[in-house]
Amino acid sequence: MNDVTAPTGSATGRVVLLTTSHRVAPGLLSWPAWQALRTADRVLCADGTHPQLPYLREAGIGVEETAVSAEDLVTACAGGHTVVIVATGEGEPALTDGLARLAGSGRVSMPELELLPASYDLPGARLLDLIQVMDRIRRECPWSSQQTHKGLAKYGIEEAYELVEAIEDGDRDELREELGDVLLQVVFHARIAEEDPDSPFSIDDVAATIVTKLIHRHPHVFGDATATTPEEVKAHWLRTKAVEKRRESVTDGVPLHQPGLALASKLASRVRSAGLEVPLPAAEGIGYELLALATRAEAEGTDPEAALRAAARAYRDTIRGVEGVAG
Repeated sequence: MNDVTAPTGSATGRVVLLTTSHRVAPGLLSWPAWQALRTADRVLCADGTHPQLPYLREAGIGVEETAVSAEDLVTACAGGHTVVIVATGEGEPALTDGLARLAGSGRVSMPELELLPASYDLPGARLLDLIQVMDRIRRECPWSSQQTHKGLAKYGIEEAYELVEAIEDGDRDELREELGDVLLQVVFHARIAEEDPDSPFSIDDVAATIVTKLIHRHPHVFGDATATTPEEVKAHWLRTKAVEKRRESVTDGVPLHQPGLALASKLASRVRSAGLEVPLPAAEGIGYELLALATRAEAEGTDPEAALRAAARAYRDTIRGVEGVAG
């Protein structure tokens, strides 16, 4: 083993462990990171395929592709030298553990150790991981590689209902998981769409479309319009949406395959927002009675689907109570 004890009275130097995020484009480093790299006596990296290396060398930074032991690193710093370690994706655990052992021995004059994050994940950066994982699954999984938009449609409906259930239950852990399942459906469909031979699009196209739509439909946020109440915001939304879709009727764009109470409530909401006076159909039967209840609930600000689900859950609990089933 090398003699790692620095000469008496000399500076012990400095080790800078430089970490980077693989979710940020290589070369986009912070100014303190560039300063540390340019002023270091040596820059080391154990991974010759590290994505940062070509950009560091292009910037004139001399990087040595070598794995160094803790003992050798302490020796390299002796005399007041600074050594920058460009960390691999694992964060150099063997090296840091070795330095910790040396420091704990009390027999070694240790250099200063600084952890310097050179790039940070921005909000939403983990979405890049999801896209990469989905891409690999689509290519390599026997089941996922065969799926189509139509085949996945039922899962989108199921996941949406499970999300609603998590919201109504107030279960935060379940809510986070179900939001992920819904997000997966979006990413999965977008990945499938990339393979369409006639009109392909990607998750970036999906994101760009919704960003454009949100900006356009919020002129009170991104433009000169003014809205101080939720009602005014909704009015802005409906006006811009009508112009975008060039709709002839307030019923255009209402999905007819949604649950009946939700459909009735949505139609009633469109009528009320448009200021129309539309009488309910003059007919008898349970369907028309439910229609009247749904429109009344909407006018009172109640979601009839949610109200019926709550009542049905209470009924479920009553049934289980009669059966003597706990919980």
